[in-house]
Amino acid sequence: MDIEPRLGIDFGRVVHGGLRAPGDDDTVFLDGTFEDAMASPATEGVYEVLPGLIAAFEGRAWIISKCGERIQKRTLAWLDHHDFYARTGLPRENVRFCRKRADKAGHCAELGITHMIDDRLDVHRAIRDLVPYRYLFGAEKGPEWVRLLPDWAAAEIIRADIPAGRRRSATRRSR
Repeated sequence: MDIEPRLGIDFGRVVHGGLRAPGDDDTVFLDGTFEDAMASPATEGVYEVLPGLIAAFEGRAWIISKCGERIQKRTLAWLDHHDFYARTGLPRENVRFCRKRADKAGHCAELGITHMIDDRLDVHRAIRDLVPYRYLFGAEKGPEWVRLLPDWAAAEIIRADIPAGRRRSATRRSR
């Protein structure tokens, strides 16, 4: 059976907000002003690495984020404000939201996600039986059934996990 590889990517503390100590919240994005949220940075390395990953997955990549309605609006505004779609190659329509972390499993099942990057172990527990390649982003340690991805610089392990014959060579996309 030939399964198309599909990438799921969390937003908070993966795409946005940088690497923090386990358990830290992104208070500027969550509780600050709208202007402060728009000025808050992407995670270091995301614009250098994610375009190549999205190309390797032939555009089959989605942001899957847990948040309420107010943060959902901020997230979409932040993605536009930072020209995220053009800079990474992620299709604009490939952004999904849910209200509970465990509900990311439903999105993964519906989309056929094969590889998921998330900074929360509880999300990985929820998708464990659905998504064969799970990457715990950040400094938190995890069990043996999830691969540690300390930062975007280490993301080459994801490309190596794309089944043979389904991966594309790494090329820089024109901006």
